[in-house]
Amino acid sequence: MSVRAASRSVVPTAPSYPDELRAQVDAYLATLRFGDHPDTAGLEEAMEYSLLAGGKRIRPVLALATAKAIGRPTEEMLPLAAALELIHTYSLIHDDLPAMDDDELRRGRPTCHIAYGEDVAILAGDGLYAEAFRHLLRCQRGEPANLLRAAARLAAATGVEGMVGGQYLDVAGRAPSGPEGLRRLHGLKTGRLIGASIECVLLIDGDQRPATISSFDTYATELGVLFQIVDDILDVTGSQEALGKPHGSDERHGKRTYVTEFGLDGARELAASCHRRALQALHEAAPADPQQLRQITDFIAHRSY
Repeated sequence: MSVRAASRSVVPTAPSYPDELRAQVDAYLATLRFGDHPDTAGLEEAMEYSLLAGGKRIRPVLALATAKAIGRPTEEMLPLAAALELIHTYSLIHDDLPAMDDDELRRGRPTCHIAYGEDVAILAGDGLYAEAFRHLLRCQRGEPANLLRAAARLAAATGVEGMVGGQYLDVAGRAPSGPEGLRRLHGLKTGRLIGASIECVLLIDGDQRPATISSFDTYATELGVLFQIVDDILDVTGSQEALGKPHGSDERHGKRTYVTEFGLDGARELAASCHRRALQALHEAAPADPQQLRQITDFIAHRSY
């Protein structure tokens, strides 16, 4: 059976999504406050404008679903989930800036720098990143040593050996040629934060066997690559209305993507292969209760926005 046929045989065409976890995340994010001085109210407004704009909340939902899969109450991991979304939102604000992707639309409305100015948008992103770690270290419950390990992993996933390093490879055109170079670029730029959404839960829990952690690591890696491949496909095939942002941005900026490297059919086959490997690793990591993680995996593979 071909990769494409195999993917059709095991994947629903309209996968569900754990919206109950997304609602839990949204309700928690709405309670966050970043300061109480009127002089910085405009900055907080810009931060909340982007943070509360909606979206799939894939990274915090992954954290809550991982907690559920290892037998932890989801509400225990809400501070971590919020920190993940604050960091993700910061990255979107900065990605949209004129010096980066120069996009004017995000989640169906003007981007932060269009609504508040480029200077305030930069500071809003900076503020969200700092507040993410403050919130994690002040509000997340767990053994102090485990929390510090999780914070260190999150910092690494977003620094030079993670998201920011991947963004540099992208804008500077420094990723090595060939499929492994492309995988490294997107593994850093997109995959590390998705991986941290799972790994930090395991670190805070502190009670998982090495074999389980290894299987979750494999799952997280494949999920991160899958997300980026589908993102590249949607940049070509999606509509602005569905995506909530301009399509064709990667092509406009001459970026290397899975579509430019392998074509649409090749990218779809790669996505099906990643999807299959992710599900296999998930079965090994959490054979008892992976339902919500499986929902997220199928949704990422077949999302249209």
